[in-house]
Amino acid sequence: MTEIVIEPPKAANDARTAAAGTTENTTSESRTAVQKNLMKALVYRGPGLKSLEDRPKPTIQAASDAIVKMTKTTICGTDLHILKGDVATCASGRILGHEGVGIVDSVGAGVTVVRAGDHVLISCISSCAKCEYCRRGMYSHCTTGGWILGNEIDGTQAEYVRTPHADTSLYPIPEGVDEEALVMLSDILPTGFECGVLNGKVAPGSTVAIVGSGPIGLAALLTAQFYSPAQVIMIDVDKSRLEIALQFGATQTINSADVNAAGTVKAVTGGRGVDTAIEAVGVPATFLLCQDIVSPGGVIANVGVHGQKVDLHLEGLWSKNIAITTRLVDTVTTPMLLKTVQSKKLDPGRLITHRFKLNQIIDAYDTFSHAAETKALKVIIEV
Repeated sequence: MTEIVIEPPKAANDARTAAAGTTENTTSESRTAVQKNLMKALVYRGPGLKSLEDRPKPTIQAASDAIVKMTKTTICGTDLHILKGDVATCASGRILGHEGVGIVDSVGAGVTVVRAGDHVLISCISSCAKCEYCRRGMYSHCTTGGWILGNEIDGTQAEYVRTPHADTSLYPIPEGVDEEALVMLSDILPTGFECGVLNGKVAPGSTVAIVGSGPIGLAALLTAQFYSPAQVIMIDVDKSRLEIALQFGATQTINSADVNAAGTVKAVTGGRGVDTAIEAVGVPATFLLCQDIVSPGGVIANVGVHGQKVDLHLEGLWSKNIAITTRLVDTVTTPMLLKTVQSKKLDPGRLITHRFKLNQIIDAYDTFSHAAETKALKVIIEV
């Protein structure tokens, strides 16, 4: 039996082919559009958990917002505290990070200081410059800002970030300044300076002990030298960090794993103790050490992020005329610090030890969190 094949008209075939092509093109265009609206970001998934994920690119939500395309960011000790579960305000699903530099991608209608294409330093603190706390210079307690990046809103360990209050929370980068070094001005330099040096009332000829030779402690060491103290004693259990502290200007170092730190401090200060004890770790033992080494009339300046209770031994301190200060960095000194870097009076780039790409950020966290083995201080993430 002969098989009869009836072919559809050519016009129908052409129409079907065109329709299929249109569907494929539409699907491809939709896929491309979706991809354009996604970015890579490091996401906190609860204590001990983090992952590099695709997330929607941020958009302008308020007239004072800016969207910044990140070029360089970093990891902070506070990020490690978040991963330990020490920061209750940071919820699972949050993009971490509160430091970095980048290029303004777009701005809200109310932004007048920066514009698309500007290279900017991102402050870890968002400030409206209008509320009661901002007018008192306490930007960290801004009623619509403060430390929200990488904490209460998505942060900078991503390809893009939304920065609220852009006019007063972004700093245009002067031409010719090392942008990688400026990443240190987002947080650790103003933190070490404001919470440690300024709160600790470091003065010419004074004696200072900095407990903790990590990035924050070293930032305090660098900026304490603005005021020419006679002695700056660095205390840590890490031999390599203490060696770096000597290179950065410490007059003496004490390895508290090898000797009685409090007794050694008393010995090198003629039995007095120190005028300023800066706590730059955030654990009970280091705060207790500061209580043991502060001299009568001295100041304990707490910088570390404490995730558990610490004992205060007033039975030994009540009569010593000391002051104890706490502070979340306000970044009020960022413009001044920016000028010192621009004039090459301060080189925060010395704190950078490792560099990674964004797709290597999990490795970067591993390196940073095992600093004793890797000898890491600050790591740069290139985006």
